[in-house]
Amino acid sequence: MTKFIPGLQLSQMYYEQIVKKILHKFFPKVNYSAGLIDYWSDVMGFDTPISRDHQRGPRLSIFLSKENHQKYSKKISEVLSENLSHEFKGYPTNFSGKVSDGIQRLQKSKSGKVNHLIRIQTVEAFFQEHLGIDIRKKITTKDRLSFSQQKLRVLRSWKIFHDDLHIKKAIEIFHYYPKDVWLYTMACEWEKISSEEAFVGRCGDLDDEIGSKIITSRIIQNIMNLCFLIEQEYIPYSKWLGTAFYRLKLSKKFLPIFEKVFQAKNRKEREKYLSQAYELLARKHNALKITKPWRTKVIDYYGRPYLVIFAHDFAKTLIEKIKNPEIKKLGKIFIK
Repeated sequence: MTKFIPGLQLSQMYYEQIVKKILHKFFPKVNYSAGLIDYWSDVMGFDTPISRDHQRGPRLSIFLSKENHQKYSKKISEVLSENLSHEFKGYPTNFSGKVSDGIQRLQKSKSGKVNHLIRIQTVEAFFQEHLGIDIRKKITTKDRLSFSQQKLRVLRSWKIFHDDLHIKKAIEIFHYYPKDVWLYTMACEWEKISSEEAFVGRCGDLDDEIGSKIITSRIIQNIMNLCFLIEQEYIPYSKWLGTAFYRLKLSKKFLPIFEKVFQAKNRKEREKYLSQAYELLARKHNALKITKPWRTKVIDYYGRPYLVIFAHDFAKTLIEKIKNPEIKKLGKIFIK
Protein backbone atom coordinates (compact mmCIF):
# COMPACT_ATOMS: atom_id res chain seq x y z
CA MET A 1 0.00 0.00 0.00
CA THR A 2 1.17 3.52 -0.77
CA LYS A 3 2.86 5.26 2.15
CA PHE A 4 0.42 7.59 3.84
CA ILE A 5 1.14 11.30 3.37
CA PRO A 6 -1.11 13.81 5.21
CA GLY A 7 -3.35 15.60 2.74
CA LEU A 8 -2.09 19.14 3.31
CA GLN A 9 1.47 18.00 2.80
CA LEU A 10 0.60 15.90 -0.26
CA SER A 11 -1.35 18.76 -1.80
CA GLN A 12 1.46 21.27 -1.35
CA MET A 13 4.05 18.89 -2.80
CA TYR A 14 1.73 18.19 -5.75
CA TYR A 15 1.38 21.90 -6.41
CA GLU A 16 5.07 22.76 -5.99
CA GLN A 17 6.46 19.84 -7.97
CA ILE A 18 3.85 19.35 -10.69
CA VAL A 19 0.96 21.80 -11.00
CA LYS A 20 2.97 24.98 -10.56
CA LYS A 21 5.32 24.06 -13.39
CA ILE A 22 2.45 23.36 -15.78
CA LEU A 23 0.73 26.65 -14.96
CA HIS A 24 3.92 28.64 -15.35
CA LYS A 25 4.73 26.95 -18.65
CA PHE A 26 1.32 27.31 -20.33
CA PHE A 27 -0.15 30.34 -18.53
CA PRO A 28 2.79 32.49 -17.42
CA LYS A 29 0.84 35.77 -17.44
CA VAL A 30 -2.30 34.58 -15.64
CA ASN A 31 -2.53 35.63 -12.00
CA TYR A 32 -3.98 33.03 -9.66
CA SER A 33 -4.04 31.75 -6.12
CA ALA A 34 -3.74 28.10 -5.16
CA GLY A 35 -4.25 26.08 -2.02
CA LEU A 36 -6.11 23.25 -0.34
CA ILE A 37 -9.51 24.42 0.82
CA ASP A 38 -12.81 22.64 1.36
CA TYR A 39 -14.53 20.79 4.20
CA TRP A 40 -12.77 17.40 4.02
CA SER A 41 -10.70 15.96 6.88
CA ASP A 42 -7.31 16.56 5.25
CA VAL A 43 -7.81 20.34 5.30
CA MET A 44 -8.07 20.22 9.10
CA GLY A 45 -5.21 17.75 9.50
CA PHE A 46 -7.49 14.94 10.70
CA ASP A 47 -7.04 12.56 7.76
CA THR A 48 -5.74 9.01 8.21
CA PRO A 49 -4.98 6.18 5.75
CA ILE A 50 -8.69 5.27 5.66
CA SER A 51 -9.46 8.77 4.36
CA ARG A 52 -7.95 7.76 1.04
CA ASP A 53 -11.13 5.94 0.03
CA HIS A 54 -12.94 9.09 -1.07
CA GLN A 55 -12.32 12.69 -2.20
CA ARG A 56 -8.73 12.48 -0.98
CA GLY A 57 -5.41 12.37 -2.85
CA PRO A 58 -3.31 14.74 -4.98
CA ARG A 59 -5.69 17.65 -5.31
CA LEU A 60 -6.06 21.40 -4.69
CA SER A 61 -8.01 24.50 -5.71
CA ILE A 62 -6.96 27.19 -8.15
CA PHE A 63 -8.62 30.61 -7.89
CA LEU A 64 -8.94 33.06 -10.76
CA SER A 65 -10.47 36.50 -11.12
CA LYS A 66 -13.94 36.54 -12.66
CA GLU A 67 -12.55 37.75 -15.96
CA ASN A 68 -9.79 35.15 -16.09
CA HIS A 69 -12.14 32.42 -14.94
CA GLN A 70 -14.40 33.03 -17.92
CA LYS A 71 -11.42 33.21 -20.24
CA TYR A 72 -9.10 30.49 -18.93
CA SER A 73 -10.82 28.03 -16.56
CA LYS A 74 -11.77 25.43 -19.17
CA LYS A 75 -8.45 25.84 -20.93
CA ILE A 76 -6.45 25.40 -17.69
CA SER A 77 -8.45 22.31 -16.77
CA GLU A 78 -7.86 20.82 -20.20
CA VAL A 79 -4.11 21.56 -20.13
CA LEU A 80 -3.81 19.97 -16.69
CA SER A 81 -5.69 16.88 -17.91
CA GLU A 82 -3.28 16.53 -20.82
CA ASN A 83 -0.04 17.22 -18.93
CA LEU A 84 -0.39 15.84 -15.39
CA SER A 85 1.46 12.64 -14.64
CA HIS A 86 -0.83 9.70 -13.88
CA GLU A 87 0.76 9.12 -10.50
CA PHE A 88 2.32 11.25 -7.78
CA LYS A 89 4.12 9.87 -4.71
CA GLY A 90 2.44 6.52 -5.32
CA TYR A 91 -1.06 8.05 -5.53
CA PRO A 92 -3.12 8.12 -8.73
CA THR A 93 -3.82 11.66 -9.87
CA ASN A 94 -6.82 10.41 -11.79
CA PHE A 95 -10.23 10.34 -10.08
CA SER A 96 -13.48 8.63 -10.89
CA GLY A 97 -16.44 10.69 -11.96
CA LYS A 98 -19.01 11.45 -9.26
CA VAL A 99 -20.88 8.27 -8.40
CA SER A 100 -24.29 7.86 -6.74
CA ASP A 101 -23.05 9.34 -3.45
CA GLY A 102 -21.61 12.39 -5.21
CA ILE A 103 -18.03 11.43 -4.29
CA GLN A 104 -14.96 11.11 -6.49
CA ARG A 105 -12.40 8.42 -5.70
CA LEU A 106 -8.81 7.71 -6.68
CA GLN A 107 -8.73 5.66 -9.88
CA LYS A 108 -5.56 4.27 -11.42
CA SER A 109 -4.82 5.11 -15.05
CA LYS A 110 -1.76 4.73 -17.24
CA SER A 111 -2.60 6.66 -20.37
CA GLY A 112 -4.94 9.26 -21.78
CA LYS A 113 -6.20 12.38 -20.10
CA VAL A 114 -6.17 12.65 -16.33
CA ASN A 115 -9.54 13.27 -14.70
CA HIS A 116 -7.94 15.47 -12.04
CA LEU A 117 -9.43 16.85 -8.85
CA ILE A 118 -8.11 20.38 -9.21
CA ARG A 119 -10.98 22.80 -8.72
CA ILE A 120 -10.79 26.01 -10.73
CA GLN A 121 -13.08 28.70 -9.35
CA THR A 122 -13.41 32.33 -8.31
CA VAL A 123 -13.04 33.53 -4.74
CA GLU A 124 -16.59 34.89 -4.90
CA ALA A 125 -18.01 31.53 -5.99
CA PHE A 126 -16.15 29.72 -3.23
CA PHE A 127 -17.51 31.92 -0.42
CA GLN A 128 -21.01 31.79 -1.89
CA GLU A 129 -20.85 28.00 -1.89
CA HIS A 130 -19.06 27.62 1.47
CA LEU A 131 -20.79 30.26 3.61
CA GLY A 132 -23.63 31.50 1.44
CA ILE A 133 -22.33 35.09 1.37
CA ASP A 134 -21.14 37.70 -1.06
CA ILE A 135 -17.56 38.21 0.09
CA ARG A 136 -17.51 41.63 -1.57
CA LYS A 137 -20.09 42.93 0.93
CA LYS A 138 -19.80 43.65 4.64
CA ILE A 139 -20.22 40.61 6.88
CA THR A 140 -23.25 41.29 9.10
CA THR A 141 -23.95 40.23 12.69
CA LYS A 142 -26.67 37.94 11.36
CA ASP A 143 -24.10 36.35 9.04
CA ARG A 144 -21.63 35.81 11.87
CA LEU A 145 -24.22 34.09 14.04
CA SER A 146 -25.43 31.85 11.23
CA PHE A 147 -22.07 30.45 10.12
CA SER A 148 -21.30 26.84 10.98
CA GLN A 149 -18.24 26.66 13.24
CA GLN A 150 -17.15 23.58 11.29
CA LYS A 151 -16.98 25.68 8.12
CA LEU A 152 -15.23 28.53 9.92
CA ARG A 153 -12.69 26.06 11.27
CA VAL A 154 -11.94 24.99 7.70
CA LEU A 155 -11.23 28.60 6.74
CA ARG A 156 -8.81 28.85 9.63
CA SER A 157 -7.12 25.56 8.71
CA TRP A 158 -6.70 25.78 4.96
CA LYS A 159 -3.34 26.40 3.38
CA ILE A 160 -2.42 28.76 0.54
CA PHE A 161 0.53 27.80 -1.67
CA HIS A 162 0.47 30.77 -4.05
CA ASP A 163 -1.50 34.01 -3.68
CA ASP A 164 -1.53 36.51 -6.52
CA LEU A 165 -5.15 37.35 -5.67
CA HIS A 166 -4.47 37.98 -1.96
CA ILE A 167 -7.06 35.49 -0.76
CA LYS A 168 -5.45 35.47 2.67
CA LYS A 169 -6.85 38.95 3.30
CA ALA A 170 -10.39 37.67 2.67
CA ILE A 171 -9.83 34.77 5.05
CA GLU A 172 -8.37 36.85 7.88
CA ILE A 173 -11.77 38.35 8.73
CA PHE A 174 -12.91 34.83 9.69
CA HIS A 175 -9.92 34.03 11.88
CA TYR A 176 -12.14 34.27 14.93
CA TYR A 177 -15.35 35.83 16.16
CA PRO A 178 -15.67 39.55 16.90
CA LYS A 179 -15.77 39.98 20.69
CA ASP A 180 -19.53 40.38 21.11
CA VAL A 181 -20.28 37.30 18.98
CA TRP A 182 -17.74 35.39 21.06
CA LEU A 183 -19.37 36.48 24.32
CA TYR A 184 -22.83 35.58 23.05
CA THR A 185 -21.70 32.15 21.84
CA MET A 186 -20.18 31.40 25.25
CA ALA A 187 -23.33 32.59 26.97
CA CYS A 188 -25.38 30.16 24.88
CA GLU A 189 -23.21 27.22 25.99
CA TRP A 190 -23.49 28.21 29.66
CA GLU A 191 -27.25 28.51 29.27
CA LYS A 192 -27.44 25.00 27.79
CA ILE A 193 -25.70 23.70 30.92
CA SER A 194 -28.07 25.73 33.07
CA SER A 195 -31.12 24.11 31.48
CA GLU A 196 -30.04 20.60 32.53
CA GLU A 197 -27.47 20.71 35.33
CA ALA A 198 -30.00 19.79 38.04
CA PHE A 199 -31.41 16.91 35.98
CA VAL A 200 -28.39 14.64 36.40
CA GLY A 201 -29.38 14.10 40.01
CA ARG A 202 -33.14 14.35 39.47
CA CYS A 203 -33.09 11.50 36.95
CA GLY A 204 -30.99 9.48 39.37
CA ASP A 205 -33.62 9.95 42.08
CA LEU A 206 -36.10 8.20 39.82
CA ASP A 207 -33.63 5.37 39.08
CA ASP A 208 -33.37 6.66 35.53
CA GLU A 209 -29.68 5.94 35.00
CA ILE A 210 -29.98 6.09 31.23
CA GLY A 211 -31.53 9.54 31.39
CA SER A 212 -28.92 10.73 33.87
CA LYS A 213 -26.10 9.47 31.64
CA ILE A 214 -27.55 11.02 28.51
CA ILE A 215 -27.92 14.41 30.18
CA THR A 216 -24.41 14.12 31.61
CA SER A 217 -23.03 13.45 28.13
CA ARG A 218 -24.73 16.56 26.78
CA ILE A 219 -23.35 18.66 29.60
CA ILE A 220 -19.86 17.27 28.99
CA GLN A 221 -20.16 18.34 25.36
CA ASN A 222 -21.25 21.83 26.44
CA ILE A 223 -18.20 22.02 28.73
CA MET A 224 -15.98 20.88 25.86
CA ASN A 225 -17.55 23.55 23.62
CA LEU A 226 -16.76 26.19 26.24
CA CYS A 227 -13.15 25.00 26.34
CA PHE A 228 -12.91 25.61 22.58
CA LEU A 229 -14.44 29.05 23.04
CA ILE A 230 -12.15 29.93 25.96
CA GLU A 231 -9.13 29.09 23.78
CA GLN A 232 -10.77 30.88 20.83
CA GLU A 233 -10.85 27.85 18.58
CA TYR A 234 -13.80 27.00 16.36
CA ILE A 235 -15.74 23.89 17.34
CA PRO A 236 -15.72 21.07 14.76
CA TYR A 237 -18.71 18.85 14.14
CA SER A 238 -19.18 15.64 16.13
CA LYS A 239 -16.90 13.43 14.00
CA TRP A 240 -13.85 15.50 14.94
CA LEU A 241 -14.97 16.96 18.28
CA GLY A 242 -12.93 14.64 20.51
CA THR A 243 -9.91 14.62 18.20
CA ALA A 244 -9.80 18.42 18.15
CA PHE A 245 -10.46 18.62 21.90
CA TYR A 246 -7.35 16.55 22.62
CA ARG A 247 -5.33 19.33 20.96
CA LEU A 248 -6.61 22.03 23.31
CA LYS A 249 -4.43 23.05 26.24
CA LEU A 250 -7.40 22.70 28.57
CA SER A 251 -7.96 19.08 27.58
CA LYS A 252 -5.11 17.93 29.82
CA LYS A 253 -7.01 19.16 32.87
CA PHE A 254 -10.51 18.17 31.84
CA LEU A 255 -9.98 14.73 30.29
CA PRO A 256 -9.09 12.95 33.58
CA ILE A 257 -12.26 14.39 35.13
CA PHE A 258 -14.39 13.36 32.14
CA GLU A 259 -13.05 9.80 32.41
CA LYS A 260 -14.17 9.63 36.03
CA VAL A 261 -17.58 11.06 35.13
CA PHE A 262 -18.15 8.44 32.44
CA GLN A 263 -16.96 5.62 34.71
CA ALA A 264 -19.23 6.68 37.58
CA LYS A 265 -21.54 3.89 38.78
CA ASN A 266 -24.38 6.03 40.06
CA ARG A 267 -25.73 9.56 40.00
CA LYS A 268 -24.03 10.62 43.26
CA GLU A 269 -20.61 9.61 42.01
CA ARG A 270 -21.37 11.07 38.58
CA GLU A 271 -22.44 14.36 40.16
CA LYS A 272 -19.31 14.45 42.32
CA TYR A 273 -16.95 14.37 39.35
CA LEU A 274 -19.15 16.56 37.17
CA SER A 275 -18.95 19.14 39.98
CA GLN A 276 -15.16 19.09 39.64
CA ALA A 277 -15.56 19.89 35.94
CA TYR A 278 -17.97 22.74 36.72
CA GLU A 279 -15.60 24.27 39.25
CA LEU A 280 -12.60 24.00 36.94
CA LEU A 281 -14.60 25.56 34.11
CA ALA A 282 -15.70 28.41 36.38
CA ARG A 283 -12.07 29.12 37.31
CA LYS A 284 -11.04 29.13 33.66
CA HIS A 285 -13.88 31.51 32.87
CA ASN A 286 -12.79 33.88 35.64
CA ALA A 287 -9.21 33.72 34.37
CA LEU A 288 -10.37 35.34 31.10
CA LYS A 289 -11.21 38.49 33.10
CA ILE A 290 -13.99 39.41 30.70
CA THR A 291 -16.65 39.53 33.43
CA LYS A 292 -16.62 40.01 37.17
CA PRO A 293 -15.27 36.96 39.05
CA TRP A 294 -18.06 34.48 39.61
CA ARG A 295 -18.79 31.53 41.88
CA THR A 296 -16.28 28.67 41.57
CA LYS A 297 -17.90 26.21 43.98
CA VAL A 298 -20.97 24.09 43.36
CA ILE A 299 -23.96 24.48 45.67
CA ASP A 300 -27.35 22.84 46.15
CA TYR A 301 -30.04 23.61 43.61
CA TYR A 302 -32.49 25.87 45.47
CA GLY A 303 -32.34 23.65 48.54
CA ARG A 304 -32.70 20.43 46.58
CA PRO A 305 -29.81 17.94 46.93
CA TYR A 306 -28.42 18.42 43.41
CA LEU A 307 -25.00 20.01 43.01
CA VAL A 308 -24.92 22.78 40.40
CA ILE A 309 -22.72 25.72 39.45
CA PHE A 310 -25.75 27.85 38.45
CA ALA A 311 -24.49 28.22 34.90
CA HIS A 312 -27.22 30.75 34.15
CA ASP A 313 -25.32 33.34 36.19
CA PHE A 314 -22.30 32.99 33.90
CA ALA A 315 -24.51 33.35 30.83
CA LYS A 316 -26.17 36.45 32.26
CA THR A 317 -22.93 38.21 33.16
CA LEU A 318 -21.55 37.53 29.67
CA ILE A 319 -24.64 39.05 28.03
CA GLU A 320 -24.27 42.11 30.26
CA LYS A 321 -20.82 42.74 28.74
CA ILE A 322 -22.09 42.78 25.16
CA LYS A 323 -22.21 46.21 23.51
CA ASN A 324 -23.65 45.32 20.10
CA PRO A 325 -27.40 46.12 20.50
CA GLU A 326 -28.48 43.48 17.98
CA ILE A 327 -26.66 40.70 19.85
CA LYS A 328 -27.63 42.05 23.27
CA LYS A 329 -31.29 41.90 22.24
CA LEU A 330 -30.89 38.24 21.32
CA GLY A 331 -29.33 37.57 24.71
CA LYS A 332 -32.25 39.12 26.55
CA ILE A 333 -34.54 36.48 25.07
CA PHE A 334 -33.16 33.83 27.42
CA ILE A 335 -31.23 35.85 30.03
CA LYS A 336 -33.64 37.10 32.72
